[in-house]
Amino acid sequence: LQNMSKNDIGAIIVLSSGNVPERILESGVEINSDITSQLIESIFFPKTPLHDGAMIMRDGKILAAACFLPKPDKEEDIDKKLGSRHRAALGVSEISDSVTIVVSEETGIISMAKNGVLIRRLDRQNLFNLLQEEIVPPAEDEEADISPLQKLMRPRLSWT
Repeated sequence: LQNMSKNDIGAIIVLSSGNVPERILESGVEINSDITSQLIESIFFPKTPLHDGAMIMRDGKILAAACFLPKPDKEEDIDKKLGSRHRAALGVSEISDSVTIVVSEETGIISMAKNGVLIRRLDRQNLFNLLQEEIVPPAEDEEADISPLQKLMRPRLSWT
């Protein structure tokens, strides 16, 4: 991700917990491969056949690439400066338990979407920390110690 960001190579990667709708997976090209940085960069390299659309990962595998994601419910409320990748990331985050990472092709900025919330301008350490929080959730008895960011990333009840 850092290399793609540095070179302004756009990407959208959905980290699925298993409930991304099957129609999204079927809209792309099946990959079913181990995850490597070389494969990820090759897929998103501009003008390659699979660079448009989203990559779906689950259980340590790249399941598919060039997948179409849904638009968010309240697209009109989203900052007009954000592009289609960011909108798609928000859309899939509203309908699944996924975490979606976006690298902006225009700016190289890395963002993350979950539960209808987009966090922008993530550096390497902040992205690592957020992903670690998502992959290793706190035990129930640690509920009181949840950070404000973890609370923010929980499912949203409404847009208001």
